[in-house]
Amino acid sequence: MALISSEAAACERVEPGALHTLRATPDNVHWGYFDAALAPALTVRSGDLVYAEAVTHHAGDAPELMMDEALHALWRAIPEHDRNPGVHIMTGPIYVADAQPGDMLEVRFLNLTPRCRYGSNLAANWGWLYKEMGEKERVTIYELDEGANHASALYAYDFKGKYMTPGTITNCPVCDRETALDGVRVPARPHLGTAGVAPAVDGRVSTIPPGRHGGNIDNWRIGAGATMYYPVQVPGALFSIGDPHVSQGDGEISGTAIESSLNVTMQIVLRKDFTFPTPLLETADSWIVHGFNPQLDRALRNATLDTMLLLEDHIGLSRNDAYSLLSVAGDVGITQVVDATLGAHVRLPRGIFPKLGKK
Repeated sequence: MALISSEAAACERVEPGALHTLRATPDNVHWGYFDAALAPALTVRSGDLVYAEAVTHHAGDAPELMMDEALHALWRAIPEHDRNPGVHIMTGPIYVADAQPGDMLEVRFLNLTPRCRYGSNLAANWGWLYKEMGEKERVTIYELDEGANHASALYAYDFKGKYMTPGTITNCPVCDRETALDGVRVPARPHLGTAGVAPAVDGRVSTIPPGRHGGNIDNWRIGAGATMYYPVQVPGALFSIGDPHVSQGDGEISGTAIESSLNVTMQIVLRKDFTFPTPLLETADSWIVHGFNPQLDRALRNATLDTMLLLEDHIGLSRNDAYSLLSVAGDVGITQVVDATLGAHVRLPRGIFPKLGKK
């Protein structure tokens, strides 16, 4: 069955189910890892809606602006030694009834709203140009103008030492602040940097590298109006969200985006009518296929090979036609270069397939 045509039909027949609320409380988050053994924070059925809080671990870069009492309580409840092996605060996991390995989890992101009006960008020790920047780490705090849908730098300061502990709280009121990016406006792109299902392995899996389960893909297009498809790997899928951003460019060159907590409304749909080997993104006008590898050229090769699979198995093109179309209509890009496992993607415009119809 063709992915695009079956997906369009599914959108028509899946009515919204129950609405659930999932707060980012100590009982409902796991800091730095996915784990197939975690007890669910929430159980839903296919078609249900979920309003969930996604919290940035960089709120401590400007605690007086980015941390409310609920976040302070979260920091106090989860000690530093339990924030590993990754860095991101994950809300969940969400158990999806009847989900089994081999299914696909379709997550429709309906709305992403900032929890506060501020966000932080850290030029970090894992950034692409860390050595070229004199091995200095620097924080830039941004203020959001929700009405104009952009962000502007409020101030910047040099981070003393190395940022190593997830959730570090910096005493910004007494740090040396400087003006930054005077007059520059950055378009707001609220999205989730990290989201995914539990991998089918024993023990904790770091949230830092992206992979077949999803994880830290860091594609700024995973925002409101987008749909992600994740290959289910364990019963119930155990889906979690985290690493919220309000803006990022392709590459995430300095090591982070504008990190800021978001409130996310999404619909979760269980799909048993198709499979795909990697997380697949659908936007209003495009299909985006992701590839991952510690080497960027291999990440891009993986993305292009899976795009060929999409064109052949789910759209019905011959291998020769798929290869030609990939060259003349596919746009390749670098998703991120800072997560150890690097990310590339291929974008295909959906409008070039008129026979498949539209939603």
